[in-house]
Amino acid sequence: MNSNDTLQRFIFEQVPIRGEIVRLNATWQAVLERRDYPPPVRTLLGEIMVAAALLAATIKFSGSLIMQVQGDGPVPLLVVECTSDNTLRAVAHWDDDVRPGPLADMLGDGRLVITVNPSEGTERYQGIVELEGNSIAEALENYLTRSEQLDTRLWLAADDGQAAGMLLQRLPGSTDEDADAWPRAVHLGTTLTRDELLALPAPEIVHRLYHEEDIRLFESEPVSFRCSCSRDRVTLMLRMLGNEEIHDILNEQGSVKVDCEFCGQHYELDSIDAELLFTAPVPAEMASTHH
Repeated sequence: MNSNDTLQRFIFEQVPIRGEIVRLNATWQAVLERRDYPPPVRTLLGEIMVAAALLAATIKFSGSLIMQVQGDGPVPLLVVECTSDNTLRAVAHWDDDVRPGPLADMLGDGRLVITVNPSEGTERYQGIVELEGNSIAEALENYLTRSEQLDTRLWLAADDGQAAGMLLQRLPGSTDEDADAWPRAVHLGTTLTRDELLALPAPEIVHRLYHEEDIRLFESEPVSFRCSCSRDRVTLMLRMLGNEEIHDILNEQGSVKVDCEFCGQHYELDSIDAELLFTAPVPAEMASTHH
């Protein structure tokens, strides 16, 4: 595991504020290796990837959080999945003429969709809001404030080498004895530059910003790239297409080919595999966990 791929949690001891810093190096490179993203798309994808990791870390759950930005602009889709085990995968779609510019110009009339898929127990949750703000960070801050009533600030950055982000959040259901604590923490956070966010280790960032505050740093947690695709999942997806459509594809192309958009893994089924699709039993764990 690359030591630069970490989630660092911290809390303010005397006031109800928590923070997190995520740094992605090898994890980010694993995404970039699979597609040649234009720089504007790369920046957006890196930012939303870090944001998903930060947001997932604020939730106590076992499963996955999926963050999607959907729009009608030159970048119509950004998707990131982050699991409760701190594994990530991400992909973006874009038109050939995408250029840097304001968020609204790149995404068009967009919406933000956040889905939490628990592995067991609690019900699936989905929140959908219009995309409002000049950046991915602003759009998510608006979502959390309006939909979840959580005061949250985000700082996000990405370049060719790494992606990084910081989250500050006022804990829900709490009252501040120090009324100035939240605006003070946010103000100090705004002094963090993009270059510092990308270059400095998380403990150094916390010390640089909050050395005059009473802060508790938790042990950092590793983050990694992992794709959840598998032949079983592809089989289940193809079953849903139905026997007739699968045989139409076979007759036209000779085999059924599926490539995972996230990791590039290639799956191919011949006529014998296709027959087994509809005769072999569905693995119990796939039938119960597929969403």
